[in-house]
Amino acid sequence: MLKNYDILSSKELWMSSVHDQLEDVLNKLQIHVAVEEDFYDSIDHGELVRMLVALLCDQLGIEESVRNEALVAAGLHDIGKLKISENIYGRDKSALHVEEVRYMRMHARLGAEMLRECGYPEGVVSAVYHHHENYDGTGYPDNLSGEQIPYSSRLIHVCDSFAALISDRPYRKAFDMDTAMEMMIEDIKMYDVGIFMGFMKLYNSDRFTTAMDLSKLINSKHRYGETKIG
Repeated sequence: MLKNYDILSSKELWMSSVHDQLEDVLNKLQIHVAVEEDFYDSIDHGELVRMLVALLCDQLGIEESVRNEALVAAGLHDIGKLKISENIYGRDKSALHVEEVRYMRMHARLGAEMLRECGYPEGVVSAVYHHHENYDGTGYPDNLSGEQIPYSSRLIHVCDSFAALISDRPYRKAFDMDTAMEMMIEDIKMYDVGIFMGFMKLYNSDRFTTAMDLSKLINSKHRYGETKIG
């Protein structure tokens, strides 16, 4: 098990698995996940986002310290959802209700608080807290805009958005990757253009194959039933 997060470097942290990091934080804080399936979904999503961030950092030539920080945060960015999973998840629902959306928007703050309590580096905590900020200032939790948003958060936001679109959800099936890219282009104002352009170049490169393979593996697990409604 991972211990003493405060004395571990970001490199040491990201080299451990998303499963181990999630499990250790939950155990340390004595948090019980109401729906076990949500824990495994968080692992899959965290691993996919982390892989995308790693590939994107290589594409952009990001320095190692920023890369390592972003990779840790990418794997754990949705950990706050596990604290409130019984309020926001449901396998038979067609969409989130207004009250569930309100709970959902708490997850960035909750995740940051959980990681801070466990002694994670402040850069990682900040990246998790701000990963839903939009570049045009329409995101949450603080409505930051432009370069006010931590760079790691901007990296994660692009990769998280793409990963969510190409993944099955309880309320919809995954979009194909070309459609996902088109949808993100339509919402380009939400993203750092420089980072998004790098992501587009990555998407059109041979190196993107590893992410495609992982996405297919995750969606093949049929966790939402044989008829997969999302």
